[in-house]
Amino acid sequence: MRILLVEDDRPLAEALTALLARAGYAVDCVADGVSAEALAAAESFDLVILDLNLPELDGLSVLRAMRGRQNPAAVMILTARGTPEERVRGLDLGADDYMSKPFDVGEFEARVRSLLRRQAGLRSSSLSLGAITLDLVSRQFSAGGQMLDLPARERALLELLFTRAGKVVAKEVIVQSLTSLDDMLSDNAIEQYISRLRRRLAPHGVVLRTARGIGYYIEKGPGQ
Repeated sequence: MRILLVEDDRPLAEALTALLARAGYAVDCVADGVSAEALAAAESFDLVILDLNLPELDGLSVLRAMRGRQNPAAVMILTARGTPEERVRGLDLGADDYMSKPFDVGEFEARVRSLLRRQAGLRSSSLSLGAITLDLVSRQFSAGGQMLDLPARERALLELLFTRAGKVVAKEVIVQSLTSLDDMLSDNAIEQYISRLRRRLAPHGVVLRTARGIGYYIEKGPGQ
């Protein structure tokens, strides 16, 4: 999942970027409204975390421009300006959630997970395929009651495929979802992750298949 963080408070921006990256999200961060509007128009994000009090262009203007272009990304407003009137304006303009500073980190992480589940059209708290279960709250995989120990990038890739089980996920979508603008993810790297995941999934009744020239998809193995 890819997130755009728009925050001009550098210490807070750095802390939130690190927090989200540790959770396995690809994060791009900008500090002003003009850059935010341009990046949201040029790139695909699952979630935009948007401060209101920004230099050059305020957050509500960024939100208005995004929704004017029918940008489907979920938007969480995160700001010290928390009057009821501003909440109403933000929600009316198309924000999906609103948190006031200062905030509890645990609640922030929970709201991010909730917005991303809703964005993916997932209403259950878990998904199962073969013998593997994905807990959508903890974002952890298990098989037979045992946690699957996956490196962060492999876990993020499997989560992307798992939430779209049976559907082909294009390589371009994988790159957009798993990397920020500062990252590089080559076709060879993707193929290596896919190869490792195939070996991990095979004993648990899940098959990872290639749609030649397009991308990849997962499904139950034969007899499952």
